[in-house]
Amino acid sequence: MHVAGQPAQQPLPLADAVATAATGDVWLFRGRSAADVAIRAFTNSPVNHVGMVVALDDLPPLLWHAELGRSLPDVWSGQRQRGVQLHVLADAVRVWEERYRQRAWMRQLDGPPLSRAQEDRLMETIDRFDGRPFPTTPGLIRQWATGRVRRRASTLETVYCAELVATTFQAMGLLPSRRPASWYDPGRFWSGDRIALVPPFALAGEVAVR
Repeated sequence: MHVAGQPAQQPLPLADAVATAATGDVWLFRGRSAADVAIRAFTNSPVNHVGMVVALDDLPPLLWHAELGRSLPDVWSGQRQRGVQLHVLADAVRVWEERYRQRAWMRQLDGPPLSRAQEDRLMETIDRFDGRPFPTTPGLIRQWATGRVRRRASTLETVYCAELVATTFQAMGLLPSRRPASWYDPGRFWSGDRIALVPPFALAGEVAVR
């Protein structure tokens, strides 16, 4: 996929993309299954899944996301679980590309280095949400529809992928909190929607990953 008016960039090998991954980068996925197509059709999005990078200290870059599968062990809990998960980035992308047949793109977070306070809020969010279940299809529709009318849910007992990224960005002070996290769908993190982060932070354009 290519956004009109933007120069096309050459796909980046997975190893190179992982080597440059930094906390706050966004990874987007587009598949061909019936569920993938349904998600894109319902939300009018070019992609059906989104996650964010967590790259702290000496750990390999990780992917913080919410999904139905349990193909990989969760780095935080050490268990295979459904719902909100923290995976080794390279392993997660391989699973999504090879097993789920998903194309992948990355968007780097531009701006000053993240502060220690922002990293602390990130870890608090991971501790709070890791293992939280993914919503059922009716629940997903209800949460997204509620967010569209800008009603803030009282609790987040279940969390879908875009809602998790938005919640984490808001906790870190990267994304304005004027809209509830449930307002966001995966396509909101694609460049065509021009998501507005808190200045001076911004997301760079998509780069395909192969």
